[in-house]
Amino acid sequence: MMNHFPAWKNTLIALSLIIAIVYALPNIYGEDPSVQISPLRGAAVNATLLADVNKELQSNNISPIKDELTASRILIRFSNTEEQLKAADIIKTKLPRDYVIALNLAPATPQWLSALNASPMYLGLDLRGGVHFLLEVDMKAAEKQAVDRNATDFRQFLRENKLRYLSVVINDSLVHIKFRNQTLHDEAVEKLSSQFPTWEFKPDVTESSTPTLIAIMSTNELAEVRKYALQQNIITLKNRVNELGVAEPVIQQQGDNRIVVELPGVQDTARAKEILGATATLEYHLVDVEHSIVAGRAPIGSKIYTRREGGQILLKKQIIVTGSEIVDASSGIESDTGSAMVSVSLDGPGGKKMSKTTRDNIGKPMAVVFIENRTETKMVDGKLVRQKTIIEEVINVATIRGHFSNRFQTTGLDNSAEARDLALLLRAGALAAPIDIVEERTVGPSLGQDNIDMGFNSVIIGFVVVLIFMAVYYKTFGLFADIALATNLVFIIAILSLLQATLTLPGIAGIVLTVGMAVDANVLIFERIKEELKNGNSPQASIHAGYEKAFSTIADANITTLIVAIILFGFGTGPIKGFAITLSIGILTSMFTAIVGTRALVNATYGSRQIDTLKI
Repeated sequence: MMNHFPAWKNTLIALSLIIAIVYALPNIYGEDPSVQISPLRGAAVNATLLADVNKELQSNNISPIKDELTASRILIRFSNTEEQLKAADIIKTKLPRDYVIALNLAPATPQWLSALNASPMYLGLDLRGGVHFLLEVDMKAAEKQAVDRNATDFRQFLRENKLRYLSVVINDSLVHIKFRNQTLHDEAVEKLSSQFPTWEFKPDVTESSTPTLIAIMSTNELAEVRKYALQQNIITLKNRVNELGVAEPVIQQQGDNRIVVELPGVQDTARAKEILGATATLEYHLVDVEHSIVAGRAPIGSKIYTRREGGQILLKKQIIVTGSEIVDASSGIESDTGSAMVSVSLDGPGGKKMSKTTRDNIGKPMAVVFIENRTETKMVDGKLVRQKTIIEEVINVATIRGHFSNRFQTTGLDNSAEARDLALLLRAGALAAPIDIVEERTVGPSLGQDNIDMGFNSVIIGFVVVLIFMAVYYKTFGLFADIALATNLVFIIAILSLLQATLTLPGIAGIVLTVGMAVDANVLIFERIKEELKNGNSPQASIHAGYEKAFSTIADANITTLIVAIILFGFGTGPIKGFAITLSIGILTSMFTAIVGTRALVNATYGSRQIDTLKI
């Protein structure tokens, strides 16, 4: 039979439709305004805390619709934004500073759908609301850090080559190296120039009493330092935001020293700033066992640090390795003591420095310094003020028992939660240079909802107009096309949800365009069928010829459009990518529904019986 699908093909079409409906369903349930409570170091979330919070809310006549408790957070859902904001203020007042209170929008997907990993698609900043930041990278600080690092390398290189120097002093971006005599000065120029080709070494003509060498970073190297600082900060911010759970952030370069960050769905601007500014790293120092703290002062070359368990300790200022040389970190439990630990892997240069230090200092103590930069928003004189606090504390002191290099463990952490947080931030990396927020915009949920309503209204209006036209003009076959068009929308939403893609206003525009384009294939097929009928062919033969002969034209038209969509996605940014994604998905799904879907409906209606006329 020419117009008949085998059972397996009909089963496959039905199964595809069922799966699409299941994974599109989460999008109709929306989101609940929520308050999220997360513990900081040393704190914990448990059933007792949740009960206390609920009791406090009930005493203020606030009734949550649901609460969820996990090992890392408490999530309390509310029926509206007004109750959410009021509850957040109450919780912030009652809970100690050991907890972070953040506003959130939590999907209201039923449990049975969540069990199937069915989730709603993400909405972009223009639809869902959220925060937009324009960050500026402090390039002067990046250059200073590069100069400081190289000055340390200069000292080490001169010591290794037995070139005795009097001092190495940094003045702005210049490094001044003084020597005892001219012979050492001239030899240092030659060796340093070959070892550090990106630096220029020349005599200081203003210094007559002592031979002095000036080291100047080349213009190309300065440009590379700035470029690296910007790119590393982008990578770090992406890793940090992704690992901390902000869905579908937009983090991209703007100009030579700025970064755009958009966090859809984030309502708490202060919390968003803390996420971006949060940083934790480690430094490894040798303990100064040759000196002691006298009258609260440290000798030259050493520094006083506070120990986490209390008291002070004297460490050498020279840093063995820092967090920027850590390439991987994972948390775990130490087998001997059962305490939390972080397994650390260093890069090549860091591994060499650690190897040399441990080889030369076996039997001596080494300390691990935990450094955390916290940014807190406080109310001062009726204004929100951001205050930065740097916490430096020694979390572990251990005797070097053997020689190791790239891989080792860091212990002394309070609990496994702190170990996980530290490993997370170490994996994300440290910012290569400080960043400042130069612009901040908040897109409120009301504006986002307005955009959603207008966007979806445009889809519905376009959809309804096409449905009416097809049903009136092509009669029964037009109804088949209408069913295929509705199915096409379900497929698009399901695929966007499965891919966890971000839907934006340009994305909605792509869907609207797809609605118009999706019927093109059916128009071509139906017109071909009408031509075959006019030529005197039977209805069954006309149906078969219409689908067969129109296929190549349909494929050519859709493939060329798909190629353009792929090019838009590859070379476009932001909104253009959103448009290209929905257009590409719409083209593929419309090919399936318009050709295979309508053919299945036509076959089911006309394929198994003898017909004389077609309502087309």
